[in-house]
Amino acid sequence: MTSTSVFIPAPATPYQGDIARYWDGEARPVNLRLGDVDGLYHHHYGIGAVDHATLGDADDSSYESRLIAELHRLESAQAALLLDHLGPIERDATLVDAGCGRGGSMVMAHQRFGCTVEGVTLSAKQADFANQRARELGMDDHVRARVCDMLGMPFETGQAAASWNNESSMYVDLHDLFAEHARVLAAGGRYVTITGCWNPRYGQPSKWVSQINAHFECNIHSRREYLRAMADNRLVPQAVIDLTSATLPYWELRATSSLVTGIEEAFINSYKDGSFQYLLIAADRV
Repeated sequence: MTSTSVFIPAPATPYQGDIARYWDGEARPVNLRLGDVDGLYHHHYGIGAVDHATLGDADDSSYESRLIAELHRLESAQAALLLDHLGPIERDATLVDAGCGRGGSMVMAHQRFGCTVEGVTLSAKQADFANQRARELGMDDHVRARVCDMLGMPFETGQAAASWNNESSMYVDLHDLFAEHARVLAAGGRYVTITGCWNPRYGQPSKWVSQINAHFECNIHSRREYLRAMADNRLVPQAVIDLTSATLPYWELRATSSLVTGIEEAFINSYKDGSFQYLLIAADRV
């Protein structure tokens, strides 16, 4: 694999163009400053208990930097959990990160498995960033981001040993998405997603879910839609894990930081009232 300039295809739909512009222009400190902690730049949230002993006294001048480091630890723990569910991966395997953002999960996957990791994103700026980080880390022969639609990925049928979406599936139709993952995955290959979804037991998407949709210009799906679309596309769930309680500490800590974006209340309230869930689903391609 050689590092080349990013080819930028024309968006297939106006909505794709809007999403590309959104993420090309996104430069939230909550994503960049957390990544600056150790060079792993994520675009997802965190899981796990907050280490309050590490945070120390809130009146200490270094408290905010420790808080940022703790938020980053929790988001890297989330990515590690996703990778845990990929199962055993050989060094000659190819993995696919659909909606790869700035590439943090791809770097972690290569560091863990030593394999090739291909990422796709609609954002040319994200792809450039991810590829530059891969060059800086000396892994650009194994880690690459491309600008393309995750519904039409530039991979051969059956090429991938495993693939994932980490908080990116809410930008596309699930049947189209899972049909494409089923195509690129080898038989027996593992697909994993971590995602927020609205809870059908609530009745309809709550006002908090609507706020999250508006904030990120996305369309959050229901838990039922994920499972139905997987069943229709030869993806058989092996694990469905509710991470809602595990992600609340991240949001409650983030709401006290200098990096708030204004969406924290919607996440916290929707998780607490049961209208929104944070799920990991691992499925095998049959």
